[in-house]
Amino acid sequence: MTKRIFRSICLVAIAVFLASVLLFLGVLYDYFGDVQRSQLIAQTELAAQGVQTMGAGYFEGFSPRGCRVTWISAEGDVLYDSEADSSEMENHLAREEIREALSSGWGESSRYSATLMERALYCAKRLPDGSVLRLSVSQRTLLTLLLGMAQPIIIIIVISMALSLLLASRLSKRIVGPLNDLDLEEPLSNEGYEELSPLLRHLESQRRQIKLQAEELAQKQREFDAVTENMAEGIVLLSTRCTILGMNRAAMGFFGVDAGCVGGHILTLSRAPEMLGLKESLESGRRDRRVMDLSGGRFQLTLSPVRDEGGLSGAVLLVIDVTERERAEELRREFTANVSHELKTPLHTIAGCAELLAGGLVKDGDRMDFYRRIEREAQRMTALVEDILRLSHLDEGADDMKRERVDLYALAAETARSLSGEAEDAGVTIDVRGESAEVEGIPRLLESIVYNLTDNAVKYNRPGGSVTVSVAPSEGGVVLTVADTGIGIPPEHRERIFERFYRVDKSRSKELGGTGLGLAIVKHAALLHKAAIGLESTEGAGTTVTVTFPVN
Repeated sequence: MTKRIFRSICLVAIAVFLASVLLFLGVLYDYFGDVQRSQLIAQTELAAQGVQTMGAGYFEGFSPRGCRVTWISAEGDVLYDSEADSSEMENHLAREEIREALSSGWGESSRYSATLMERALYCAKRLPDGSVLRLSVSQRTLLTLLLGMAQPIIIIIVISMALSLLLASRLSKRIVGPLNDLDLEEPLSNEGYEELSPLLRHLESQRRQIKLQAEELAQKQREFDAVTENMAEGIVLLSTRCTILGMNRAAMGFFGVDAGCVGGHILTLSRAPEMLGLKESLESGRRDRRVMDLSGGRFQLTLSPVRDEGGLSGAVLLVIDVTERERAEELRREFTANVSHELKTPLHTIAGCAELLAGGLVKDGDRMDFYRRIEREAQRMTALVEDILRLSHLDEGADDMKRERVDLYALAAETARSLSGEAEDAGVTIDVRGESAEVEGIPRLLESIVYNLTDNAVKYNRPGGSVTVSVAPSEGGVVLTVADTGIGIPPEHRERIFERFYRVDKSRSKELGGTGLGLAIVKHAALLHKAAIGLESTEGAGTTVTVTFPVN
């Protein structure tokens, strides 16, 4: 704006100056032309008086400066001329000023010479004897005058332009200064041009409206951020060009990126085939749902297009961690399959034995073996169903079971006595160590923890091996340790041994009568008591399981 004002002021100043020079020269030219004519008339009058008084003797020794004097007879012959030989000059009777002087006594005319670029002024007066005295002067044209004054005019123009530039610069800055100093945050506090008052009032109104809208948007943004940042689900906002407009902390963690990816392409998050499919769905404006692996887990990605009156305006990508859900679904399927499989075997055995007995195909001496076999499989089914019911009860929280103070050392000693027969048959010794230590819990569940751990230590031991059950108080609570010198657990199985129906050696487990649910019951019972389970095992050397119960 300053440059435009500066240029405008300069152009106006120069144009006004040039116009003023031309007008001034024109007026002066007319003024001095009139002065010169008046002087010419006066000189003609004086010269006529001299000629009238002295006759031709007036011209003796006469040498006028600045004008030409010509004396012409009544017949038009030149009697005297101050600049040329009168005898060689033509008849002047046809000249305009001569004709007027002969007819009226006074004559004036002017003639322009294109060669000399001058104009000649003529004044003629008739004398009493009938002759005519004429005086003429040369007058330069306006163009000649301008050419003659070119140098001073150029100097004046240069000085004027310099002054114009200086004044235009200062004036433009002075004009624009109040505009540049406007306080747009407080428009009404400005003191400047009165003409800006309507604009400033309008700016103040808009400023207040924008401030209210900004506060509302900021509040909504804070509410949105508070919701999204504390969500376990990831949210990614996308434009129609697949540009990331924003994402919450959970989404950044899922994709392993930071806030620097905002503004980038969606494929900066991942170039997996599922993400490429979501990109194509976004470009076509359709809803899509896919499941992909991220950060070591399974995630469900749901793309929902956002539309307004103008059509598709973007999309929202919702990222949900479904690792546990899919894991639970997988465990549920495995549990169902395992239960079916575990129940099918004893049922087939019982049905087979019953069919043989009913058909009379069993000898009398062998019937007792079949009865015992049916009884053993029935007991196995009963134990399996009881363990399943116990796990279901634990899954529901076991809120109906009463909690009380239990001496864990006494419980371990009682368990060792109950398993002494099985340990003796397996050639394994059970040693209980430690001291009395009470924990608050459900007696039946605490008993199942100690029993299942000790029972497994006996079953998966070696002949001549040992099982050590220790109970000792600690700073964090009471620690129950069951250590054996058995076969140990391979590293690849250690993370899964507390799953339902999971067996390291399935053939040996079935041979020993295990249901595959003992350690699962231990895990759930420990969770209900907020106890921590630790496992250390060396293949071929033994296993140590530690359960730490909190003080309260």
